[in-house]
Amino acid sequence: MTAVRLVDAHHHLWDLSVRDQDWITDELAPIRRDFLLPELRAETAAAGVHATVLVQTVPVAEETPEFLAVADGSDLVAGVVGWTDLASPAVGDALAALRELPGGERLVGIRHPVQGEQDPEWLLRDDVQRGLRAVADAGLVYDLLVRSHQMPAAVRVAAALPGLTFVLDHLGKPPITSGELEPWASGVRELAALPNTFCKLSGMVTEAEWKTWTVDDLRPYSGTVLDAFGPARLMYGSDWPVCRLAASYGDVLDAARALTAELGEEERALVFGGTADRVYGLV
Repeated sequence: MTAVRLVDAHHHLWDLSVRDQDWITDELAPIRRDFLLPELRAETAAAGVHATVLVQTVPVAEETPEFLAVADGSDLVAGVVGWTDLASPAVGDALAALRELPGGERLVGIRHPVQGEQDPEWLLRDDVQRGLRAVADAGLVYDLLVRSHQMPAAVRVAAALPGLTFVLDHLGKPPITSGELEPWASGVRELAALPNTFCKLSGMVTEAEWKTWTVDDLRPYSGTVLDAFGPARLMYGSDWPVCRLAASYGDVLDAARALTAELGEEERALVFGGTADRVYGLV
């Protein structure tokens, strides 16, 4: 049997001596320390992960070149989802400049933390849509970090820009702690109805009760995205080290495997590597 290529399509790194992570509140104190490549390498080696995608954490222009440099010196980090100011008239030039940096060929996507924007229709702003078109023109993917109330705007912008591939991070932040499905599930299905959208099976454990979650708590939400997107449009991500608030690296992977146990071998190979490889062009 051929070994399945295992890809972690969503993780972070940070060095607090280089840049503060001001989003790490007192509630998140257990992850207020450095998380660097050697620790990630130990986690992925133990889990049998072959490649990863490193994703932006803060909307600071200097972070993406740093991440590209990390990828350039690593045989593990196969792709970087970085940040640039989508509202800038010069976004196309900024993306081209990133591509010229060491590791620039590892730039596979762009993300902005839309979940923190006060305007629920931020994605629909003319300047932002212009920036998203530049992302598409550069042949890059756009990672969607939104919550349920921002999903209608995400659906509208994905429909308006069929040439851009959108990847929904963390299932769109479902309300797992409350056990509610709506309006989250309806929004997910509307987004999934568009052929240029994909979804990451990631971030669930930190949307659940950190200390008491079970796989069964996650199952209604993973089942919804599996049904809506299908395995060919779903990709696994650990969300390490944020996941450490609720679970270890290995526990998150074990949970994802349990949630997809009913799939066939070829379908699991898509979720755990094939979809990420294809969408992000990792191989």
